[in-house]
Amino acid sequence: MTAPNPKQRELIESTEGLYLVDAGAGTGKTFTVTRRYANIVSQNDVEPDDVLLITFTRNAATEMKDRIVANCDYDMRALKDAPIQTFHSLCNDILEQHGFHAPTHLGIDDAITGSTQILENETIEREYFGGFIDQFSDDHSEYDDLFRSLSEPTELLNLINNLAAKGVFPTADGWYRDSKSHLEGDFDAFKDIFDEVNQPRNGGSKQSKLRSKLGRYGKNKCYLPDAPDRSELRDPRGTKAVPDEVAERAFDEDRKHLIGFIHDIYIEYLEFALRRNYLNFSFLQLFTFVLLCEDDDLRESLAFEYVMIDEFQDSSEIQFKLSLLLAGTDNICVVGDWKQSIYSFQYAAIENITEFDSRLERFTTDLNDDAERVSFPVEPITRIELEENYRSTQEILDFSEHALVTPASRRESIDRESILEQVVSLSSNTEHEHSRIEAFQHDDEHEAILTKVQEIVGNDAYAVEDDGELRTPEYGDIAVLTRTRDFGRDLLSVAEEYDLPMAYEGGIELFRTDQAKLLLAWLRILETNADRGWAVVLERAGYTLDEIDHILGHESYPENMAAFRRELAALETTNAITRQVFDRYGYDGPTADVILTTIQSVYSTTTMTLGDLIRFIEQGIESGHTEEVHAAAGTNAITVQTIHSVKGLEHPIVILGNMNSGKFPPAGGRDGTITYSELTGLRQRKCYAEAHGDPHIYDNWRTDVLRRCQPTEADEERRLLYVAMTRAKDHLLFSAGDDPNTFLEELPVDIIPLEPAVDIDRVGDTVQSQLTVSIPQPNGPDGYSPHSLMSDEIYEDVGQGRGKEFGSAAHEFAEQYVLEDDVAPRNDDERNIKELLDSLEGTPRVEEQVYLPLEIDGDQVTISGVVDLVHVTSDRAEIIDYKTDQGRHAESEYRTQLSVYYHALDAWFESRDVSASIYYSARDSRVEIEPLSKDDLADLLEIRA
Repeated sequence: MTAPNPKQRELIESTEGLYLVDAGAGTGKTFTVTRRYANIVSQNDVEPDDVLLITFTRNAATEMKDRIVANCDYDMRALKDAPIQTFHSLCNDILEQHGFHAPTHLGIDDAITGSTQILENETIEREYFGGFIDQFSDDHSEYDDLFRSLSEPTELLNLINNLAAKGVFPTADGWYRDSKSHLEGDFDAFKDIFDEVNQPRNGGSKQSKLRSKLGRYGKNKCYLPDAPDRSELRDPRGTKAVPDEVAERAFDEDRKHLIGFIHDIYIEYLEFALRRNYLNFSFLQLFTFVLLCEDDDLRESLAFEYVMIDEFQDSSEIQFKLSLLLAGTDNICVVGDWKQSIYSFQYAAIENITEFDSRLERFTTDLNDDAERVSFPVEPITRIELEENYRSTQEILDFSEHALVTPASRRESIDRESILEQVVSLSSNTEHEHSRIEAFQHDDEHEAILTKVQEIVGNDAYAVEDDGELRTPEYGDIAVLTRTRDFGRDLLSVAEEYDLPMAYEGGIELFRTDQAKLLLAWLRILETNADRGWAVVLERAGYTLDEIDHILGHESYPENMAAFRRELAALETTNAITRQVFDRYGYDGPTADVILTTIQSVYSTTTMTLGDLIRFIEQGIESGHTEEVHAAAGTNAITVQTIHSVKGLEHPIVILGNMNSGKFPPAGGRDGTITYSELTGLRQRKCYAEAHGDPHIYDNWRTDVLRRCQPTEADEERRLLYVAMTRAKDHLLFSAGDDPNTFLEELPVDIIPLEPAVDIDRVGDTVQSQLTVSIPQPNGPDGYSPHSLMSDEIYEDVGQGRGKEFGSAAHEFAEQYVLEDDVAPRNDDERNIKELLDSLEGTPRVEEQVYLPLEIDGDQVTISGVVDLVHVTSDRAEIIDYKTDQGRHAESEYRTQLSVYYHALDAWFESRDVSASIYYSARDSRVEIEPLSKDDLADLLEIRA
């Protein structure tokens, strides 16, 4: 694309006013947006700082800058700090500079500081949240019955993040800006939907959808005795609609206690995160929104003359409102495509683009309810539709529209006419119409796909366009797209068996990798559940099942493995254990590194025992926490990707695999026990009661009825199907196993049986790629623990260590003795610790979290850790760190650790003398250390981190 088409030119040259742009797949959206930006900043009175350009990924922001540089007078240096960024990085910048007191607007005393970390890893946050919930439940016995109804209390984290994305925030004594009304729902809006699904069908001769759905009311459910029976809700036999009063009866429910429960968890978790010096993405936006609402001077100083938002269909409600608060004029342009809205699980609201006019007016009214925060008019809105597609053939574009109106199940009905009225049909700009659209099927789908790939490669019937000419296809022209990750990984394994060149991209479950499973096995061997660990380790070493049974039955472990266990048991830190396991098995790639980084991130901010680490990995396996994969495609290799990861990309030939029932849309999955929707507010699916004298978890009949009143169409799954289809440039194929899904059966394509016959002699000179994963780089200052400065090599020659579990037990005793004073020592180390604690005259503070900000080459970093004991007197603050070592071999490294604590507490206790000492419990010896300087710590970190 060298010159803009008429619609693109209209957008590029239209710089003033409100614009809603429908940018369909392959219509040159990035090309147009970047040239519009270049056109705006080319004006004499406009600088890059006057223009806010929001994208939804860091990579997209970088690409935008590159393209802008190519089309304007500014070079990359001039645009380095220009606001071309994601919502999250923008909010982080605002809070870093202005957010210190932002929490006070919610009645929270804690502050946001320059050392506050942005927590991106969901697994780590779930671990933190789990610890928070344990403490919260201990402190709030009034919510015991609600906790009893929760199968997994950490599901409440999703609920909190959802509420934050909707703009529902708590304050210390209530809810911010009338948020509570949102939690109660909107009965009038609900009643409109109720009436729509309760209309008799076929001119009144057929019962309504709602009455039909309520035919399954109560099936496999256990309600409280006061729940109505099915006939009471549906009316007598022969009626066509549900009684009108059912709407109000189901909607009205006393939820005061439930709302109070969520309020208290929400506000206390905000305080918990701030005290531990981190914010997640949702809280970044929350505090930025509150700050912009409350600080008029700041809002005006930050206001941009121009605001452009890319991929607007992926924005949340709070992001829409943030855009309005940051806009100083009505020069707002939002660009997107509702047909490609596929991120509701990340709280994206498709209504932001499908109902842009009404939301713009409503959100502006809400923001201006007590003061003028949006000062510009919100009309007129100019619509521009980009219709010319530069990617796919017309045949593929026309076929893709079927995805939007294809039912996901045989029971689902689709209003085809109303959906297609919203579709802006695309016109192909390609020179050739040569597409093949096919579907094939076999029980062994993996081998069928590989067989089809070999049929395609070198076959001119599947020729691909290249610079206007058709050429013979290669492996690298083909992408296999899947709805779920597991199918792609399994396909990669089968391809490896045949030495077929294939690269997997798009996210792996980190703790389901071989590295994590093997680490978990050795950790279990070190703890108590040895058999489960030994079985994995022995199988990995090549022992047969019979041999493993014999070894486990007689506990006759191979000597080299038993010696390695003793070696691990003598190590002092979980970090050292992990490194030793990975070194032993030769795991030195990025996947091992990111596991190590994740474990270290948790360990540096919690008092994690070996058992805690085992449970952490087990939870990671269960939750399927993913990290993005970066696998080079090798030389001429097939690409395998999930549909979510392929958004914005294109491939000459697309095979959409795993088109099977229960896989696309995926089977299983359900809402949490406590849910929120804008329509019905906060609801509880299950409740604990003793209705019949026995405790039981009952289903909530009201929630069941409300769910049946609302549409259940799989609209987002259809959009995923559409996204997958529109990635194809030349040819589009579908594959299925023995049970094709309704999508494939309803699409206008014949499903042809294909007998697998992979030819291993056809594999050429190619490179097989391997799964790798990059270590995530968080926003905000880089975060480290004191262990980042310490070398594990100090422990390698230690032969008489007593292991991490012994040290953890001693630390746990010390903490319990200070907090409870009724625990008895079990060994000499604990008796010595007790005597030390009894001798202290001041106030002991245990497990204190500390943060030390440092500057390295102009970049801000933070070292955080947990101090075993701070002994505070009227004139002194003494740091005491327990060590159960039998010698002083590691004292030089411990000095580094305590130097971090010293400088952090020296800033806290400005009026007291601060000292740091190591207490060796085995020797009953206390050694005061001379702390390293901050410059020395910075130098160490630069060398070792």
